Amino acid sequence: MAMTHAVQSATLADILERVLDKGVVIAGDIKIKLVDIELLTIQIRLLIASVDKAKEMGIDWWEWNPALCSKARSDEGLGSDKTLDDLAERIANLERAGARVPPKRRSPARQGDAVASPAEMGTS
Repeated sequence: MAMTHAVQSATLADILERVLDKGVVIAGDIKIKLVDIELLTIQIRLLIASVDKAKEMGIDWWEWNPALCSKARSDEGLGSDKTLDDLAERIANLERAGARVPPKRRSPARQGDAVASPAEMGTS
């Protein structure tokens, strides 16, 4: 009697679809010790999932990273324009306040102080 069994073959596309649908977490720690003194610890956490699955888990950092998203770059630019406007307003206020302060006057020459004549100053 011949025995038959089902052989299920999974193609790379099937495996990739399953991984992206469910997600895969790969975690590992690397520790470097010298005479029971821990010198370095590296913790590695890798998540492989589809964008939809990541959003479902609350992971969406790429939407707010200016290096990866043009919307984030334009939002960042708006913040920069507001900052520039605020700085321009502060400068204008300082200039207006500075205009109200009278310039310092030189005190008049006191008796006994040396006073330069126009000839000494190079004017006639």
